[in-house]
Amino acid sequence: MIGRWCILLCLLLSVIACKDSSSGNHAEQSPYRSNASDTNPHFDLPDIQQNGELIVLTLYGPESYFDFRGEDFGVQFMIARQYAKSIGVSIRVDVSRNQRDLIQKLQKGEGDFIAFQVDRADSLSSLLDYVGEKELFTFMDSLSLQRKDTSLRPRAHAAWAVRKDSPLLSASLSQWMTAHQKDFFDYTTIKIKSSSGRTYVPRRKVASPILNAARGQISQYDDLFKKYAIQCKWDWRLMAAQAYQESAFDPQAVSYMGAMGLMQLMPGTARDVGVSQSEVFVPERNVQGASKLINQLNTHYAFISNADERLNFILAAYNAGPGHVDDARALAKKYGKNPNVWLGNVDAFVLKMSDSQYYNQPEVKYGYFRGGETYDYVNSIRARWNEYKKKIRN
Repeated sequence: MIGRWCILLCLLLSVIACKDSSSGNHAEQSPYRSNASDTNPHFDLPDIQQNGELIVLTLYGPESYFDFRGEDFGVQFMIARQYAKSIGVSIRVDVSRNQRDLIQKLQKGEGDFIAFQVDRADSLSSLLDYVGEKELFTFMDSLSLQRKDTSLRPRAHAAWAVRKDSPLLSASLSQWMTAHQKDFFDYTTIKIKSSSGRTYVPRRKVASPILNAARGQISQYDDLFKKYAIQCKWDWRLMAAQAYQESAFDPQAVSYMGAMGLMQLMPGTARDVGVSQSEVFVPERNVQGASKLINQLNTHYAFISNADERLNFILAAYNAGPGHVDDARALAKKYGKNPNVWLGNVDAFVLKMSDSQYYNQPEVKYGYFRGGETYDYVNSIRARWNEYKKKIRN
């Protein structure tokens, strides 16, 4: 009797082993599946809410996620952030270098969903739920036309992705996107609320770059530029040239990225230089904060001994953030250029930082940014400063 049970037990174990082997071979047919996915915990909606954090997987890019002066942006990230708020949790971003890595991380349980328009593929239909294809396409298409920005154009047959074993999260996200599609423009438009309750939306008044050349007056804020340029050891006309580039001398200006005031301080930057939310639209406090930021950047690039050369890096970092400029320096060094010289060296790689071929390289820590804008920013301020020096006495 015991012998019969042993034989039956051996046969049963053999069948189980064959099934396991068969399912393992099937899994290996997909380039996106990882064996580690079978051992890592897969959170569904209740687990995420209990944990208090939503982990979003994405790629760098203008439509998905990027850093600007220390703040997080990207229209799809901003939509995902609103969803996180709706379920009562914080959001954390995990950035990959390509779509394959995104899907593998999702399968391993390293993130909860992909907030990037993943190209739909039949080979992945058994692994992923696709969410928001119609809603995202409609919104991104309208946004690219509204902003006249072709980099925001949507891809056909692409959507966010959730694991099959997170059905409650998939259903919640899908229902939320359908119900809130009309709010996507609102979610991705920066609004600044002052302590008095006033709401500032993107705005910039156009002003003359020189108020009265005959009287030597660039703007009505010249006294502030003269006062605070001394503190950062700048020519006051250079600070005036920068202010015109930033806000066209509009102290109430707000950019689409949320930069505020005469010198366009970002909320985080304003806090770092001691300018409160209630003060950021006060011209003197804004200019004073900008002077402190310029001093910080001057210290950051103190290793560039030539002051005029260093100025290029300070201006570029004021516009894009030092992390992005240092990424361009790292690429310049990698490709045999001088990382401490702007013209014909680092500026060439600043221009490449909106190209995924470059911003996805391992030397790049901060990913995508609009390098063309930074390049023009430096050149425009320097050109205007030269004009001011010719027309306005120091």
